[in-house]
Amino acid sequence: MKRFFTARLLTAALLTLGAPAHAANLTVFAASSLTDAFTEIGRDFDRKTGNRTTFQFAGSQTLRAQLENGAQADVYASASDAQFTPLVGKLITARQVFARNTLTVIVPRGSSVRSLADLTRPGLRVVIASPGVPVGDYTRQMLAAVDRAGTYGRDYSARFLKNVVSEEANVRQVALKVSLGEADAAVVYSSDLTPSLKGRVQAVALPGRFNMLASYPVGVTRASRSAPEARAFVAYLLSADGQRTLRKWGLRAAK
Repeated sequence: MKRFFTARLLTAALLTLGAPAHAANLTVFAASSLTDAFTEIGRDFDRKTGNRTTFQFAGSQTLRAQLENGAQADVYASASDAQFTPLVGKLITARQVFARNTLTVIVPRGSSVRSLADLTRPGLRVVIASPGVPVGDYTRQMLAAVDRAGTYGRDYSARFLKNVVSEEANVRQVALKVSLGEADAAVVYSSDLTPSLKGRVQAVALPGRFNMLASYPVGVTRASRSAPEARAFVAYLLSADGQRTLRKWGLRAAK
């Protein structure tokens, strides 16, 4: 509660003061699944503060590697703690969770795939993300949970993985394979079922006991040249307006 109260105070102060005398140029590294939400949030934040925010969207593991190799950014927003926490105290000042997400399966519209059991049909073309990519790791955790339950057989993951024809570097590339007709099914985040995609694909819900809850941490980089403005961007993510936009694009509230 204290975190959200502080975020609201900071955002309110920015909006009360209006645009700064000197607008800052911010660079935000953000997970691919945040593309739509952050694009809108960036426009709103810049309009209210006078800053100029530029985004670089990619797999969280790619962005982490770029930061570790000296890439310049002011804010890093990841789709998993695994790609974020190792940087805290070294390259990132602190960690705050600003959103959550869940998994879903997408298939072409009109597909006969209706359940997890259908994903092991011989010859079905399935696409997932590579290991190390947050959604790819969450997918494998989901498969392990299905195996443990035994609902679809203890070897479910082996039969599922036999149908995998491609492993992608980020979740948007996974979703694209289905929308282009290059795959019969894919595991993505619920938020990746965007309005533009809904006309071409449909969702196959995952049973709650097998689904994964993804946490999205964010932080200001130690190398930021505009740390006050970067902290203001993080505060805006946690504000009522920022959270409303995140929910609009299918993400869940931070709490």
